[in-house]
Amino acid sequence: MNDDSLVYSTDNGRIDQKKTKNITPSDGFARVRRETKGRKGKGVIVISGLGLDSKALKELATKLKKTCGTGGSVVDETIEVQGDKRDIIQQVLEKAGFKVKFTGG
Repeated sequence: MNDDSLVYSTDNGRIDQKKTKNITPSDGFARVRRETKGRKGKGVIVISGLGLDSKALKELATKLKKTCGTGGSVVDETIEVQGDKRDIIQQVLEKAGFKVKFTGG
């Protein structure tokens, strides 16, 4: 039986649906932008367009945060790094094999 809308069966009980995450493919450019909106004036560098799975994204975020000496997080398919360290982030991403494109102001 291959019914995706099936939630419960009297034979097996609750049926868990297998969740698959789609990763947006990269076009070869890592887009780096600075944001302050919704952060009470604090600047954050947002890196998107990497095309990595969640594990590789977290590893890259850890490397970036350690290199910059700041905090940050992984949100969906983007990396947020606190502060304005665009030049350091550019160097790390280029060593990792990404072409860096600055977007925004």
